Amino acid sequence: MPHRYFASEFTETTAALTGQNARHLGRVMRAKPGDAVVLCDGAGFDYTAAVTSVAPDRVELRLLEKRPTAAEPSVEVTLFAGYPKQDKLEFIVQKAVELGAVRVVPFFSRFCVAAPKKEEQKNARYARIAAEAAKQAGRGLVPAVELPLDIKDLPARFDQFDLVLFFYEGGGGSLRTLVKDQKRIALITGAEGGFSPEEAAALTAAGAVPVGLGRRILRCETAPVAGLAAVMTLAGQLE
Repeated sequence: MPHRYFASEFTETTAALTGQNARHLGRVMRAKPGDAVVLCDGAGFDYTAAVTSVAPDRVELRLLEKRPTAAEPSVEVTLFAGYPKQDKLEFIVQKAVELGAVRVVPFFSRFCVAAPKKEEQKNARYARIAAEAAKQAGRGLVPAVELPLDIKDLPARFDQFDLVLFFYEGGGGSLRTLVKDQKRIALITGAEGGFSPEEAAALTAAGAVPVGLGRRILRCETAPVAGLAAVMTLAGQLE
């Protein structure tokens, strides 16, 4: 199977890989003119391409065929994840991208154990993790990882979605019936300390629909994965 790379330089008939991608294809894979490669434009399209020239930090290619990326879900899911301690957010970002989320938005809430610290620097690492996961999963775009919000800022985003699901240990509506035919979905999961009653009430009053994930209490890094997998399954994206 041809190797697959995200590329940023496109014309109607040509493309180019630079930097690390070019070095990997040229030096590690020992590409030569005529070799087949699959390129992704980051906007949901794949291209079959043929190598035309190889230089130490640049590989040029001729585009042969364009098609929608088969692995990209038809439902857009944004994950709002309570900011966890240690490196758990790295795991959440990686798995969210693999499962098909289009965006990950961390947030701080009352009972978060972690506190804001060097968030711009950490966000650059989360973006790299998202890019690597997107490439591994065959995604058609690199999902965005935003800088953290305060939980009070979440309701202002709700009008962007057809459905906002609030995964809450208190349970709520039926996930199976809620997800049907929705195209823009937001998921909200908590950090280690969960949500205060006031936070839960505010999210619900703003339009988020409380739902449960079974009778067991899941870890803060497990709930986003379980919630995303459940939503993608019910939306027919894991078939």
